[in-house]
Amino acid sequence: MTLWELFFAFLQVGLFSVGGGYAAIPLLESTVVRSHAWLTLSEFSDLVTIAEMTPGPIGINAATFVGMRIAGLPGALIASLGFVLPSLILVSLLFWLYRKYRTLPLLQRLMKTLRPVVVALIASAGVTLLRTAVFGDAALSLSAVSWLAVVLFTGAFAAIRFGKWNPILVMALCGGLYLGVSLFL
Repeated sequence: MTLWELFFAFLQVGLFSVGGGYAAIPLLESTVVRSHAWLTLSEFSDLVTIAEMTPGPIGINAATFVGMRIAGLPGALIASLGFVLPSLILVSLLFWLYRKYRTLPLLQRLMKTLRPVVVALIASAGVTLLRTAVFGDAALSLSAVSWLAVVLFTGAFAAIRFGKWNPILVMALCGGLYLGVSLFL
């Protein structure tokens, strides 16, 4: 039953995650943490961080990791297949439709309408990850704030946004700084 659960859980995430990997994060979190309790929120936050650093889309990396953790190699294959199958079918169909009807004004309006939805999904994922990094699993209170996480987030944001630093370099520096400070505190 676990393989079927994995397949259908990630089939749903793959089907409803419009807008790419970042847009899938809230759906992944809902499925993996809340619905099935395969991971804790803290483990999920770590999973997203690792999935962002490894090659490939976040969603497929997350599906493979969760599947491997729950049911080994068959689980990884089944979860990954469940995640990509809707995209494979829908993108093939949409490509055919778009090529045939790309000049229709209705289609152009539809594309413009989807953009804010995708931005909202990405923003929701970012807020969830930031909240987990700053407060951990604790309630939202000033005493639960990880000030080191706040400083690292602010520095990383400034370095990437204003300094145009390489995001991989920033992640490595933040990881090294966090490790170094954690060892001495």
